[in-house]
Formats: sequence, structure tokens, C-alpha cells
Amino acid sequence: MIELWVGTINGYLWGSILIYLLSACGIWFTFRLKGLQITRFFHMFTILKTSRKSSSQGISSFQALCTSLAARVGTGNLMGVAVAISLGGAGAVFWMWLIALVGMATAFAESTLGQLYKERDSMGNFRGGPAYYMSKGLKNKKLAITFSLCLFFGYGFVFSAVQANSITSAFNGSYGFNPLYTGIVITLAAGFIIFGGLKNIARFAELTVPFMGLLYLLVCFAVIWMNIERVPMVISDIFASALGLKEAGSGLVGAAIVQGVKRGLYSNEAGMGSAPNAAAAAEPFPPHPVSQGYIQMLAVFFDTIVICSCTAILILLFKDTGGEAQGIQLTQQALAYQVGDWGSDFITIAILLFAFTSIVANFAYADNNLKYLKMDNILGRWFLRIGFLLMLVFGSVATLPEVIALADLSTGLMTIFNVTALFMLSKVVVKITKDYHNQQDKGLLPTYQADEAEEQRLNLTKGIWLKK
Repeated sequence: MIELWVGTINGYLWGSILIYLLSACGIWFTFRLKGLQITRFFHMFTILKTSRKSSSQGISSFQALCTSLAARVGTGNLMGVAVAISLGGAGAVFWMWLIALVGMATAFAESTLGQLYKERDSMGNFRGGPAYYMSKGLKNKKLAITFSLCLFFGYGFVFSAVQANSITSAFNGSYGFNPLYTGIVITLAAGFIIFGGLKNIARFAELTVPFMGLLYLLVCFAVIWMNIERVPMVISDIFASALGLKEAGSGLVGAAIVQGVKRGLYSNEAGMGSAPNAAAAAEPFPPHPVSQGYIQMLAVFFDTIVICSCTAILILLFKDTGGEAQGIQLTQQALAYQVGDWGSDFITIAILLFAFTSIVANFAYADNNLKYLKMDNILGRWFLRIGFLLMLVFGSVATLPEVIALADLSTGLMTIFNVTALFMLSKVVVKITKDYHNQQDKGLLPTYQADEAEEQRLNLTKGIWLKK
């Protein structure tokens, strides 16, 4: 009954409301920010060069990028793309690209706001995110608390259980490992990392994510190079299917749009309000909130335009030969077809790395909201840690239809709350973005310094951005 009720709500949320809402948000900020994800595309990489600079007060911008990528890059990059293509055809990839392109502007806006409205915790570290800019920028604590509860529930307990289930299922299917034993190992490893706090999580992400992503991309690039003469035909098929130019595929255009948009939204998380939690913890360089917006915009590009596209081309090269598997099996068979049996094992290991990094990043987001909910005490911290680790064990051995439905519900609700806040704070985003670009165009190092009048007008945390 609960699954049916929640599933009905999710059908409306993800089938209609969120697709239009997030698309509109991306288009709105693309227009208001003058298409900066295109016009200033290479500036993202310029900032990336200096993103390792940090201080004792926060994690580096690069660590924040890796932490948000750790949460973004999960099993969906391997399995979700396969599902989208299976249900929506090759055209789904085009719509995945399009929603990621406009979603980059949304990611820029929310992470910039996360930086702008951050504050220090009792340990002197930076904390922030949607709950902070809702309570400060909008002066709406009820909305902030509601959002924070949704995020705390989803990232603290549910999402990681789903990731653990993906890992144990893959290892059980490939090697026959008992899911319970695999789950215990995952839980112990996760516990070792999360007990070290946010900085420990950031360091783990900084080391793991680049290795994980580059290894997967190298394998995919090798396969693409081996089939380079067929790649133009695959790209042509993506566009033709998306626009209904193929007679056989014209009836799939609607399915391609829905599946591509949904895959893009799930993958890049732009607008969901998760990444700003990592973005706010960083001490950016240049010392301006907008620089962290650029860094997080880059995360969307890497996740969807690069990694998901590699998976899509890998799958479409296989389906062109008549491959008809579904889900993660489609991705495994696609690689195995190209490189031999070890390709299936490689995907299994990739799932382990992708999902595990998502697990530890999820804890970081939940921990950040624990502090906002004023539960950052011994009891609250142990409640989160024990509950989080127990859900990993539970997720390893359970079938999770109800839990997945609740995860989708909490994600959908927090997305609606966050996007609403973004629309209402769009003038603030535009204002500080202009400040950054004006300094940049003059050849200056963009630096944000708010005087007391601006602190009061924007309701910023005192002393964070105060002009010295």
C-alpha cells in the first residue's frame, strides 16, 4: 500500500512536474546569466588549475568538486544510461545532453548561493547549502527545515542503501559472493572513512574520484578508438532518433525526451540541492562565491557530457550488433563484446568504486544538514552514524522497492523546494555574478568583499565576506 501510494506521487513528480520545473530553471538561469556555460566555458578549466588551494578553515575547491562528483557519479552512469537507451532509444542521449547543458546554469546558481550564505561551525569549518540560503536569503526557516529533513532522510539513510544493494547484487551475480558478507565489508570500509569527518571524506574523494573516472574513461576511449569508423554513424543515429528523422524511430521521440531528461536530471543532480552542501564547505580561489559556482558547473559537465556519453556510445556500438540485454547487464555485455570477458568484471569493479564513493559523499551531505537541524551533538552524530551504517547492511541483503520509492519522493520534494528558492534568489545570483565578471574583464583577481550594509541587505553571516 505504501509503495503504491508513494509510487503514484512519484509518477506525478518525476513524470511531469520535475521535468518541466528543472528544465525551466536551467533555461531561466541560462538566459539571466547570458549563457555563461557556453560563453565562458573555458574559464571553468582555468579555475580548476588553482582549485587545490585551501586553508585550515575549509576544504579546497578541488576537494569540493571531487566530493560532489563522488555523489553524482554513481551506478546511474553505468546502469541508468543503459535503461534510458533501452526505453527511449538512441535519441534519449541527445536530450540527456541538452538537459545537462542548461542544468549547468542551475548548478552554477545553487553552488554560488551555497558559498555566499555559508557560515562557520563550532570547529571553525565552513558549512552551508540550500537550507542556509533559504533561512538567510529568503528568511524562511520553515522551508529550510523542511528541505533539510528531506535531504537528511534521503542522503542519511536511503540513497546509500540503494548503492550498497547495487554493489552486492553485482558481486553476487558475477562471483557468487554472499550479499550479507559483501555488505559487512562495505559497511566497515565506509565506517572507517566517515568517522574521520568531512575533511577525511573530501580527501578520500580527492584520491578516488579522479582515479575512478580516468580509468573508466580510458577504457571507453580505447573502445571508441577501436570503432572510430562507426562512431559518426552512432552520433548521427542519436540526433536522428531524437528529432524523429528516422521513420522507425519517430514514434519513440516522446519516450526519448522523457528518458533522456530524467536520466540527465538523476545523473547531474543540478537543482536537487545536494552539491551546494559540498560547495559551501570549500574556501574558493579566486576568493569569490562565483568561482565555486564555476567549479560545480564543471562537475555537471564531467558527469553527464563526458562520463554518461562514453557509456552511451559504448552501449550503442553494442546494440548496433543486435545486443538486447537490459540495465547493467547491457553495459557489461557491451564492454565484454569489445574487449573480452574481463570487460564484465571491469564493470563490476567500476560499480563498486562508483557506488562506494557515492556512499561516503552521501554521508557528508547528511552530516552537513545534521548541523543545520541543531542535532550536531553526541546523540545526533551517533544516531546518524549508526543509522547510516545499519542501512548499508540492510540495503545489501534486501530488495528495496519501497525504500527506492521513498528515496525518489524525498529527492523530488527537496528539488521542488530548492528550485523554488533559486527562482526567488535569482537577482542575488545575477548581482554577484556581474561583480565577478566585471573584475575578471578588468584583469583583476575576482574578490568578493561585502561591507556591513551589504551584509545586512543580503542577510549574510557576519564576518564571512566582510571587507577588510
